[in-house]
Amino acid sequence: MLRYLTSRKILTALFVLVICLTLVYGCFSGQKTLASAPVLLTDPFLQLPSPSSVRVVWFTEFAGSKHSVAYGDNFQQTATANTTKLSRTREDQESRVGNQTQNGQVYKQPVARDIWRHEAEVVGLTPGKRVPYRVTSVREDGESVSSNAFTLAPTPTPGTPLKILLTSDHQLKPMIAANLQKVVEIGKVDAVWLAGDTVNIADRASEWFDDNRGGAFFPCLQGRAKSQKDFHGGEIIQHAPMFTSVGNHEVMGRFGKTGSLGDEFNDAIPRAVALKLYGEKSLKDNSYNTDTYEEIFTLPQSKEGGETYYAVSFGDVRLVVLYAANMWRTPNMDSYARGKYRERDKDLQNPENWGYGQVIFEPIAKGSKQYNWLAQELNSSEFKQAKYKVVMFHYPPHSLGDNIVPPYTDPVPNIERDANGKIKAVRYNYPKEADYLIRDVVPLLEAANVQMVLYGHSHLWNRFRSASGMHFLETSNVGNTYGAFLSGDKRPVPPKDKKDYAALGDPNGLEPVVPTIAPLPGKDGKPMPYIASNDITAFSIFDTGTGTVSSYRFDTSQANSKVVKFDQFQLLQLR
Repeated sequence: MLRYLTSRKILTALFVLVICLTLVYGCFSGQKTLASAPVLLTDPFLQLPSPSSVRVVWFTEFAGSKHSVAYGDNFQQTATANTTKLSRTREDQESRVGNQTQNGQVYKQPVARDIWRHEAEVVGLTPGKRVPYRVTSVREDGESVSSNAFTLAPTPTPGTPLKILLTSDHQLKPMIAANLQKVVEIGKVDAVWLAGDTVNIADRASEWFDDNRGGAFFPCLQGRAKSQKDFHGGEIIQHAPMFTSVGNHEVMGRFGKTGSLGDEFNDAIPRAVALKLYGEKSLKDNSYNTDTYEEIFTLPQSKEGGETYYAVSFGDVRLVVLYAANMWRTPNMDSYARGKYRERDKDLQNPENWGYGQVIFEPIAKGSKQYNWLAQELNSSEFKQAKYKVVMFHYPPHSLGDNIVPPYTDPVPNIERDANGKIKAVRYNYPKEADYLIRDVVPLLEAANVQMVLYGHSHLWNRFRSASGMHFLETSNVGNTYGAFLSGDKRPVPPKDKKDYAALGDPNGLEPVVPTIAPLPGKDGKPMPYIASNDITAFSIFDTGTGTVSSYRFDTSQANSKVVKFDQFQLLQLR
């Protein structure tokens, strides 16, 4: 019996020892897993070139140290990066990141995500000479990671022939990777102009960096996408600087007042209303902000508008970027709609829950700070002396798309009350004669001999030309479309007001230009002056050497099909 007990104790001790060793090994194994090799969250990309320098930017999920750029022959020169932490990036129940493939699997509410941004200025560059570079980041434990080698260059001098990608409205849409992959197959570009709507929800980190569906913003522009139909995007911004404008999707609404980042994005209200409701303290948090957008990019700045509106010279081009974006709301007129034209019934007695219609984020009407800055810029020597004068913003002045209605003006509220003063309805009107872009901005551009206006917002390709010869190009059919309204189907507009809200055509009176080379045929066999397709994607290239803007299309449903140049026009001197 004693021998049996002793043997039993020995077996028990051995069992405990095995368990302890397993736990110890597991702990060390876990540490080894946690200490796996560091990775860069993005490849490096180029920002803010000058005549002798350019900024290199990249992101990691560790603070680390000794972030640097090695460049030049044999990478013998070094530029040290400054590191900052993004202040508002989060994930939520609607994110598609890591193991979360359905709503709420991992994140039940918005949760902060720590992301660090590294930026180094590479100096001493010579115009016209490309230089190899790569970046390195060192994690807190001393482990390092380096990028592949790419090339950089400073701002090109006037007279340098350039090819510039014109694009807009990426928003993780299903054709983005194919679109950008075909750009690089056509040939390298020297810069990217993106007319707003980079992502859907600006504070949702995964939309910029690593959405697990494969179509996040940076992977598509860096050739690292894992998107639908095996397209991987294009290696573009590692070599070419990007200039962007603010669209409605770069703007976040009231901070932390809703249950998801999507709801927060949809919760922008006018600053004047926020001031009345909440006072001056935290006015931005209680109305809207572009913080994440401005923290991610390093763009040229104006004294008046910072990075939100600015002008920059690049080779033979003077590019003027405006902040023309408003809060998109549904055109639905039903009682439950917090829309363009009405407040929903359940909110009528609580103005804090109103949407206030399509809120314009930055004033641009005549006499506003932005308008005055624009008038001054158009009169500057840099602008006047430029061979090509181009203006870029988000909202369309001319379009066959749905988003050009209602007119670009502040909503005029009409509050109906009963005999006791109780609110019965809140409706919004947008007088066409008060459209700030058509009434105030476009005449200013015409008078200054602007040759092209670039914009997006309606997710299609179409273009127009004014009587003076100024071109209007909307080249945003890069991911999906919401349709073109030239004939047949009509825009969803208030049924009784035909004067202010056009159901068909360009509301502002220009006829669309039929593509000059290979237009797509419509159902009637006639050439269509637009591309509005969920299979066929389009992009445009501005060749400053010839002054031509060429547009290309690609049928993503036919993976082996060719890219087709379907339109081309030339920017002429309008003096």
